[in-house]
Amino acid sequence: MKQPVGMILAGGQATRMGGGDKGLLPLGGQTLLDRVIERIEPQVAGLALNANGDAVRFDRFRLPVVPDSIAEFPGPLAGVLAGMDWAASRGADTVVTVAADTPFFPGDLVPQLLLAADGQEHPLVMATTPRGEGKVLKSGGGRKVNRHPTFGIWPVALRDDLRAALNDGLRKVVLWTDKHDGREALFPVHRFDPFFNVNTPEDLAVAEGFLT
Repeated sequence: MKQPVGMILAGGQATRMGGGDKGLLPLGGQTLLDRVIERIEPQVAGLALNANGDAVRFDRFRLPVVPDSIAEFPGPLAGVLAGMDWAASRGADTVVTVAADTPFFPGDLVPQLLLAADGQEHPLVMATTPRGEGKVLKSGGGRKVNRHPTFGIWPVALRDDLRAALNDGLRKVVLWTDKHDGREALFPVHRFDPFFNVNTPEDLAVAEGFLT
């Protein structure tokens, strides 16, 4: 399998942070986006940023900025689709997505996703972490894992299927991945979940603590 390209998902509206771009928030002397780029860039064959609005605000990062092709902020799947379309334009077979507000994701994210995708005709794998007792459930149903739908590998070959699903009103990532027999890659949790994401000012303060 060819090395995937990467897409950083930064198209959300950040309502719980008062609006704006969460990726541009400072964390330990860098922005969240700086930290995300440092982690994902060595793992992929090319990198772009999915964001809407005026792309000039991201000029200093020197990345292609790719907007959603589906209107009205339908959620992370629109960013995934933008990544798949961009990957297709680059001649890539797959794209790995990461979120701009999640600065501590694993440094071996892509190798582990590729390992989990071994043998799949259309590589489709989502990152998960174990869920401890009493922990808040994200998107794992009754299972003992938290799914992290913005972190995965996606096949360019299914982009038109995803486009049709979005136009039909689909918004939940796992409904689409389950339909296509998507797999999961389980990542360990040590001091904290590596997919901890910054949604609120309180989360940003917690993230500062993780740096020490």
